[in-house]
Formats: sequence, C-alpha cells, structure tokens
Amino acid sequence: MTKSGVIRCLLSVVLAVYLAFALLISNDMAAREKCAGLDVVVAQNAASRDFVTAGEVRRLLKEWRLDDIDKPVAAIDLQKIEDRLNGIDNIEHAMAQRLSNGKVKISVAPMVPVARVFDHTGSYYINRAGKRLTANARFRLDVPVVTGSFDSAHQPKMLLPLIERISRDSAWNALVAQITVEPRNHDVILVPMIRGHVINLGDTADIDDKLERVLTMYRKVLPVKGWSYYDTLTVKWGGQVVASRRMKSIPEPLIRFDQEGDETDDEAVDNMLVGDSVGSAVMVRKGVRG
Repeated sequence: MTKSGVIRCLLSVVLAVYLAFALLISNDMAAREKCAGLDVVVAQNAASRDFVTAGEVRRLLKEWRLDDIDKPVAAIDLQKIEDRLNGIDNIEHAMAQRLSNGKVKISVAPMVPVARVFDHTGSYYINRAGKRLTANARFRLDVPVVTGSFDSAHQPKMLLPLIERISRDSAWNALVAQITVEPRNHDVILVPMIRGHVINLGDTADIDDKLERVLTMYRKVLPVKGWSYYDTLTVKWGGQVVASRRMKSIPEPLIRFDQEGDETDDEAVDNMLVGDSVGSAVMVRKGVRG
C-alpha cells in the first residue's frame, strides 16, 4: 500500500471515531433535554369526523399517566403510548415519535364505521374488517343500520359485502333504510324507504342479480299492483321473484327515521326506479342518533 493510501485509511478511521463520539454526545444531550410538550394529531375524514378527538386522546393519556412532560424527552415511553392507544377499539392506528424540537408527536387514525348494529347485546358500530366499535350518543354517523340476532356462526361482518355494494350505489344507498337478519333461518332482509314491503335476499351471494330482479318488480309490477299489495319480495332463489300478498295492515317501522329528506338521494332513487309514481313513494330518510 502506498503512503497516500495509508493516510486515507487513517483519516477514514479517525472520521468514523469522531462521528461515533459525536453521536454518543448528541444522544446524551437529547436524553437530558426536557420534553417541550405533546402534539396530538387526529386524522379526520367525513366518515369518522369527531369519532375520535385530540381532546379525548389527551384525556386518556392523562388518565394513564402518560402525559408527564416534566421529564427528559428520552424518558417518555413511546412504545407504551402506542400500545395503550392501539388497544382502544375506536382507533385504527396510533404512532408516537420524538421531534427535533424536543416535542413528542402522537398521530392517531380513527376507525371508520361502515354500519350501526342493534342486537341483543346493545348497539355498536362495525368497521370494514368487522371489528366492533363503541357507539357514542354524542355522535351521529350516517351509516347503514343493521338489526338482528347474531351468533358465532352468523355475525354482522357477513353483511359487509352487501353493505359495500349498497354504499357504492347512490340509488340503493338512498332506498335501503335498514338491513335485518331474520333469527330463525338467518335470512337477510332489506327494509326499503318505501313502506309496505320488505326484500328477502336469503344470503349475500349473487347480490347484483338479486337486486336487479327487485328492480324489475319495482319498474314493471308494483306500479300496477300497488306498493302495499305485497308484504315480501323474495329473491333468495335463482332466476325468480316470489311475492307474498299482504294479509295484514302495514306495520309501523321498528326504527324511526328523520323526516328531512335529501333531494340528491331522492333524485337518484327516482332515476333508478323510473317513474313519478315510484319516486313519490319515497317518503322518509334514514338517520339514527348515537
């Protein structure tokens, strides 16, 4: 090795030692630096607005005694903060990190509810994965309403493909007031805004075909027979619609709905059903409070 090569190697070693020493010094200084505060940031969207708030996160940290900033920033247990927050069912993900200004930033992503469930255990929300979320009376979320009797073999998450299909279609989303699961056979029943009948889907297989058969009845049969002539439209069997004639008066809805309508959604229903007589039957709008 030449003399210049030896010099370059020695300089490289000296530089590496200096960088390691500087890193140790800076880490030691950071460890002794007092925390400058906690910044809580909650990612909000239209589906989960105010479902989790920064104030509630701060309250939880105080309750758990994890908000003590009268200590070196390096002494704050970031992993414990993340673990405790991620254990809250209304939180999708939480992350804590130290910032260069001496503060600790806590980022929280709330769960996004896709349906409100009412069953024998009470009332709660579910997200896209079927996870249960606590229902809070302070918040009103415009999501589909699901009722029924569920067990280990028949859980609300089995309705998620149907809920997603309805939510993607503005007309069906405006038309369907409630989804219920019949306790005996676990048939999936749609309760439309048009009072007078229900739609028995059977299960959530072949959803598009079943909904199209219902639309055929809406366009060709019910405007002639009358919207209260049948009490049940059953499409659980392939290639047919079995309509049961009404033998009793129309029952009152199990869940009361807001009377204030949304013109945009009503127009979508009108376009889907095609006909003024059909559009005039859409009288109510869904909406359930906490």
